[in-house]
Amino acid sequence: MTTVDHRPPVCDYEGSDYQQRFWGAGEREYEDRVEAIAIRRLLPSGGGRLLEVGAGAGRNSARYRGYDRVVLLDYSQSQLAQARQRLGDGGRYQFVVADAYFPPFASGCADAATMIRTLHHMAEPARALAAIRRLMKPGAVFVLEYANKRNLKAILRWAIRRQGWSPFTADPVEFAALNFDFHPIAVVDWLKRAGFDVERQLTVSHFRLGLLKRLLPVRLLVWLDAAAQWTGALWQLSPSVFVRARVRQDP
Repeated sequence: MTTVDHRPPVCDYEGSDYQQRFWGAGEREYEDRVEAIAIRRLLPSGGGRLLEVGAGAGRNSARYRGYDRVVLLDYSQSQLAQARQRLGDGGRYQFVVADAYFPPFASGCADAATMIRTLHHMAEPARALAAIRRLMKPGAVFVLEYANKRNLKAILRWAIRRQGWSPFTADPVEFAALNFDFHPIAVVDWLKRAGFDVERQLTVSHFRLGLLKRLLPVRLLVWLDAAAQWTGALWQLSPSVFVRARVRQDP
């Protein structure tokens, strides 16, 4: 009897104007710039092959300048077409349409990997992280971003009974279809079980509030956020958390 792998549901951005609607209007310049800082702080400056899981339209791809080859993996063909238009066909970039749960690559092919603004669409996050781990060489660095359920806004809303779920429980919360917030302890546990050692955490987008973005200059918000990112070593209370994890070396 042939066993068919269970395929989790996938959040599909095929045909979506997400890149233009969400990032193109300039309203999220603050978020984009502080995420760039976090990537620069956590990711080694260069190497051989970098795998970008959930690359979308390639918003971050050009930031991996020191890598010989950048492989953009995304479920949406139309998003990767936008990435190709942005990055060109110079040969350094490879565009792969695939399911992140079932990446079509050989084990140990990646010298580094990133997964930014993608895990929150994963109904089975631990499985997705294990799939990425399989592709990475021993000692390779993985930079992961996830949406944090234990953020200050959620804590305050829960304290005044404006939301029904607790930000302190380890289970994910699905606030919209295939949109999840995760608890930091759960994410670290999934990474460790997959075979990663967590080396550093940064808290990001502390000032993701419409009022603040309207009142304060972007440059000031970015400066403040860059300073606050280091609190991730002590606690994780921002809506976005970046993690640097390293593939565990064989004993």
